Amino acid sequence: MSPLLQGILTVIIGVGGCIGYFWTSNLVLDRVLFPARGPDAGRNINRANQIRPWLFLLPALAALTLYLVYPVFGSFYRSLFNRSGEEFIALGNYGALFADGEFRTALFNNFLWVLFVPAAATFLGLLVAQLTDRLSWGNIAKSLIFMPMAISFVGASLIWKFVYAVDPEIGIINAIRDTIGMAPIDPLQVAFWNNFFLMVILVWIQTGFAMVILSAALRGIPEETIEAAIIDGASPIQIFFKIKIPQIMGTIVVVWTTITILVLKVFDIVYTMTGGNFGTQILPSYMMEYMFRDDGRATAVAFVIMLIVLPVMIWNILQARNEVR
Repeated sequence: MSPLLQGILTVIIGVGGCIGYFWTSNLVLDRVLFPARGPDAGRNINRANQIRPWLFLLPALAALTLYLVYPVFGSFYRSLFNRSGEEFIALGNYGALFADGEFRTALFNNFLWVLFVPAAATFLGLLVAQLTDRLSWGNIAKSLIFMPMAISFVGASLIWKFVYAVDPEIGIINAIRDTIGMAPIDPLQVAFWNNFFLMVILVWIQTGFAMVILSAALRGIPEETIEAAIIDGASPIQIFFKIKIPQIMGTIVVVWTTITILVLKVFDIVYTMTGGNFGTQILPSYMMEYMFRDDGRATAVAFVIMLIVLPVMIWNILQARNEVR
C-alpha cells in the first residue's frame, strides 16, 4: 500500500472513529442510560447534561494519559534501574548525578540561562515595543526584529558561528579586537563568559516574540489613563513605568515564564555551537551524552528537567488564568 493511501485511510478512520464515538456515546446516554421520557424525564435530562461534557473530554484525557502521563511514570520507573535495565538500584542514578561535577556544572549553567535569557529578552522586547510604537516606520522595524523567530535554533547558531569566528575577516568580535590591536580569541572557549555568548543567540531569537506580545498589551492600555497622566504633568518616563508597566504586568509575567520554560528545554544552540564543551554543558546536552549508552542515567536527567520545568509551567498557567479573568 502506498504511503499516500495509508495517510488517506488513517485520516478517514481517525475522523470517522471520532464522529462514530461522539454519535454512539451520546445516543447511548440519551436513549439507554438517561432517556428523556417517563416520570423521571427532567432528572434524566439534567444527569445526561452533567455527563455529556465528559464524553467530549474522554478522548483528549485518554490521549494525554497515553502520551504524557504514562511516559512520565514510565521514565521515572526506568530511572530506578541500572544501565542495562536489569538491576533495580532505587535512587542510585540520582545520587550518581549529584555526585558528578559535570552534572553540577550543567545545573549551574541552566540556572544562569534561566536568570539571564528571560530577563534580557523580556526587557528588550518591552523596550522595542515601546519605541517602535512611536515611529512612523515602526512596523518595518518590528518585522525585522521578529524575523529571527522564523529561523530554527540550529540555523541561528550557524549564523552566530560567523559572528564568533576567530578569523578577524569573518568574526565581528575579533574584527573589533583586530582594529584596536588586540589578538584574536575564540569567544566560545572563554570560560564562564562563553555561556553568555550562547545565551545572546536565544535572546536574539526570543526578543521578537516578547515584542509582539507586549506591543499588543501596550496598545490595549486605555488612552484615558495616559491622557490623565499627561494632564497631571507626568513625564514620558513616569508614564511608562508608573502607568503602562503596572497595567501590563500580568502579560510581562506570562512572557517571562513562557521564555523560561523554553530556556529549560533548550538544547540545539549548545549542541550546535560547542557540543557542551568548554564548560557550556546544560542539562539537555548532558542528558544526550547518556541517551544511547545509559538509559537509566538519561531518564534520571530527563526527570530532573521535568521537576525543574513543572513549577514554572504551573505558575505560567495560573498567571494566564489571572490574565484572562
